[in-house]
Amino acid sequence: MRFKSLITLLCIGLGLAATPMQAAAADEIKLVGFGDSLMAAYNLQASEGFPARLEAALRERGHNVSITNAGVSGDTTSGGLARLDWSVPDGTDGVILELGANDALRGLPPEKTRENLEAMIKRLQERGIAVLLAGMLAPPNMGGDYETKFNAIYPDLAARYELTLYPFFLDGVTGNPDQLLSDGMHPNPNGINTMVEKILPVAERFLSEIKGE
Repeated sequence: MRFKSLITLLCIGLGLAATPMQAAAADEIKLVGFGDSLMAAYNLQASEGFPARLEAALRERGHNVSITNAGVSGDTTSGGLARLDWSVPDGTDGVILELGANDALRGLPPEKTRENLEAMIKRLQERGIAVLLAGMLAPPNMGGDYETKFNAIYPDLAARYELTLYPFFLDGVTGNPDQLLSDGMHPNPNGINTMVEKILPVAERFLSEIKGE
C-alpha cells in the first residue's frame, strides 16, 4: 500500500509539474506569414527570413509567439487564394497577409487583385483568424491609372474589414541597394532587419488585438 501511495503521489507531482508547461504552450500566439518571395526568405537562410526574424524580435520583447513561414516565391493573389485553406492550419490565431507584388509586376488587373485579397480576408475571418494586412505599392512604370487603383486596394480593404494595416511591406528597403540582393528587388539580411524594425510596433499592436487587450 505504501508503494502504491508513493506512485500515486509521484504521478500527481508529475502532472502538476507539467501543467505550467502546458499552459505556456496553450498561451502561445500562433501566426502564419502568408505571402510570396518577400515572405519566403528568397535566396536567404530560413533563419534570415522575415518570419523567423520577426518572431525572434517579438520574443526578445517578451511575446510568446511563433510564426510559421507560408511564403511561396512567385505567388500571386490567385495562387494564394487557391492554397489558403491548407496553408493556414486550424489553431492559427493570426495571419500576416502579404500578397500582390507579383500581380503588379505582371500587370494583372487591380480589380482581380482586390477580389482575391478580399476573398482571403473573408475566409480567414470566417475561421476566426485575425489578419494583419501588409500593403504593397505598384511600380511607377505601370502608369498613373494602374498605380492609383492598385495602391488603394490595401487601405480600402483594411478599413472595410477593420484590419491591422502595415501600408508598405518594403518600406525603407525599396530603392536602397545596401538593403537588397543583387537582383535589386528582394531584401538581403540587412533589408529583412529593416523590415522587421519598421513593422515591429504594428506587429505588437496586432498581438494585443488578438489577445483582446
